[in-house]
Amino acid sequence: MEERVQKLLSAAGVCSRRAAEGYIEAGRVTVNGKAARLGDKADPDRDEVRLDGKLLPAKAEPVYLLLNKPRGYVATLSDEKGRKTVAELVKGCGVRVYPVGRLDLDSEGLLLMTNDGELARRLTHPSAEVEKTYHVWVQGPVTGAAERLSRITDLEGEPICPARAGALRRGAETAVLAVTIHQGKNRQVRRMCAACGLEVKRLRRVREHTLELGALPPGKWRYLTAAEVKALKAGGR
Repeated sequence: MEERVQKLLSAAGVCSRRAAEGYIEAGRVTVNGKAARLGDKADPDRDEVRLDGKLLPAKAEPVYLLLNKPRGYVATLSDEKGRKTVAELVKGCGVRVYPVGRLDLDSEGLLLMTNDGELARRLTHPSAEVEKTYHVWVQGPVTGAAERLSRITDLEGEPICPARAGALRRGAETAVLAVTIHQGKNRQVRRMCAACGLEVKRLRRVREHTLELGALPPGKWRYLTAAEVKALKAGGR
């Protein structure tokens, strides 16, 4: 069956679809000996697709990983600033997998990684409204902090959907809050806390959609179970 060439490169696990588009524009991809153009289609069972002269490998089997990302790692496969990436943590899986969604350098916790581009796109599309829950260690005026966070509907002029928030532990000037959002605006939880006068000392994602972080140690990863994959696909439509 014919597919867009960039989708074939992504499905083969050699790069992301966005990177594939760049390769095509740079003239690095050929179909049956001719330079491919954006929008071109090919049938992997009939056509010869090459990247930098090398025949495209067969479509990779789908792989689904749950990583407990530590602080100090960027959620990308490469970084122009030379920072540590999550790719270094999952290289033992033997397959090129991509992070689904964002988790910034100073944040930690649950990060789904996969080579299933279709599922990744469904889960990250705004219409999916995938819920994500974070445990947030904060300092500042913590009395009533959860209620204030739940009432935020605007961030620096940008409308947002209200979050669900509750206090897990609270002291005089510190607290651990549970915050659930389903939009995933850039650094949304940190910006919400700042709007409430709270300083974020630590932020960890503990749940995303149907996945739970559980007791997985920082820096470690595991394969998703068949039941977890089924639940993700059922809920990511």
